[in-house]
Amino acid sequence: MPLRLLLDNSFQSGPVDGAWWPQSRDLETEAADLIDHFPDRIGRIELLLFSRPDWDGGPGGRGRHEIRAARGLVKVVSFPSDDTHVMVVKMVSGQRLRLLVVPHDTDPDAAWEAMQQAADDRNTDSPSTLLGLSGPDQSHIGNAVWDDHAGSHE
Repeated sequence: MPLRLLLDNSFQSGPVDGAWWPQSRDLETEAADLIDHFPDRIGRIELLLFSRPDWDGGPGGRGRHEIRAARGLVKVVSFPSDDTHVMVVKMVSGQRLRLLVVPHDTDPDAAWEAMQQAADDRNTDSPSTLLGLSGPDQSHIGNAVWDDHAGSHE
């Protein structure tokens, strides 16, 4: 099945830079698919920073880990306890992209609508708003916990 990914071509213009609609809640399988099929024109993924509530388990639980993909090993780190619905993708170039993670079981029409809004460079809606969820906007957490040492915060 093709990678369900839409990206904003201008990047860094809003709360998210696009959206990813994985096929399941299995982080290792889905992240490997994202790594292997991420658009070459943007570059190679070096690290993924994920929101724990979006996934069942994670690679080895807590801390820094790696996911083995056809393109090689990629470090993965989780946000401290949060529900941002965001995957921060750090490229080998140092560029960081914030992807809305659309739950795998979202109605297809609603999923594509959320993805198109997220990938629109005029979008100002938070990830929670894009998904039609209530609660505080936690989209800023990705920037608050990131550091140059692969986001090793717990």
